[in-house]
Amino acid sequence: MARIKGGLNAKKKHKKVLKQAKGFFGARSKQYRCAKQSVMRSLANAFVGRKQTKREYRRLWIIRINAAARENGISYSVLISKLKKNNIEINRKILSNLAIEETNSFKNLIKKIA
Repeated sequence: MARIKGGLNAKKKHKKVLKQAKGFFGARSKQYRCAKQSVMRSLANAFVGRKQTKREYRRLWIIRINAAARENGISYSVLISKLKKNNIEINRKILSNLAIEETNSFKNLIKKIA
């Protein structure tokens, strides 16, 4: 039986990596070895970036809630602790939307827990 060489599989693998590296500068998009390193790094950075995005949004929500709470005479930390004591489970995203878009309902919420 004849030996089957691995050229076809290698070609597929190289094409896949070079397709992912499309748009990279210079050798990073042309040469397989350089492209593979660049693609690996870019995928790792993309993973990190997705985590950082979540972190940034949470920070933004907290800043918005704090600003709205201080307008109503209460600090962010006191607001969150009182919400927990009263068993009101509203996440920070919803709280920040309330604070920005529906100020009256946010004020009512603060009056209810105070």
